[in-house]
Amino acid sequence: MVTPALIVFDLDDTLYLERDFVISGFAAADAWFRATAGVEGLGEVCLRLFAAGERSRVFDQGLKTLGLAPDHRLVVQLIEVYQSHRPSINLTADAARYFGSRSREIPCAMITDGRSTVQRAKTQALGIEEFISCIICTGALGQGFHKPHPRAFARIETWAAPMGLPLAYVADNPVKDFVTPRARGWCTVQIVRPERIHHLPAPSAAHEPHARITSLDALDECLAWLQRDRDNRSSHASTGM
Repeated sequence: MVTPALIVFDLDDTLYLERDFVISGFAAADAWFRATAGVEGLGEVCLRLFAAGERSRVFDQGLKTLGLAPDHRLVVQLIEVYQSHRPSINLTADAARYFGSRSREIPCAMITDGRSTVQRAKTQALGIEEFISCIICTGALGQGFHKPHPRAFARIETWAAPMGLPLAYVADNPVKDFVTPRARGWCTVQIVRPERIHHLPAPSAAHEPHARITSLDALDECLAWLQRDRDNRSSHASTGM
């Protein structure tokens, strides 16, 4: 019999589409700017810039596109509105199905990067806290502790230790998500959503996930297969075969 895994999820582009938060955030910034400055179109312009690949200076470039000077204080205000808004986001359909049908006997956990207030607003908007017992936002751990730093993973291990179950991390970004849990003996699964923001390859074999899926509908079967494969390899190693 396969021992069930205690599943630890990432958040962005794993349980919901991060693009939806971006759309929601730009809409909030657009509404604020329209109300305070009487200028329309900022949200639409910023979305176009983001879709074209702009990431670091979207509001600066958006203001320039509208023929306005990118005043530093204004940009800071726009960023704050973007980050502090109440997001209009939803679980992906497969994530909603997964949590709706999953037994609560074994708890789930989460490790997510980002500013803690922003990530908490996302989990509240998604209703995640109903399904996930332990949520660690690396932004709350202090500067420099974002993934792949091991601190968050070690905290999950401490929390999960009394249950004595194997751990699995389900996430989307091979650049930072899998190298640390893999090195610590966890199973790792990449959820590959076509609409995800990051389409980056793993920088090395150590960064690769153990398996890939395109829907959480396949997660339990995937984890069972990984656990059987691990048990078989362990058995062969112990018998010298």
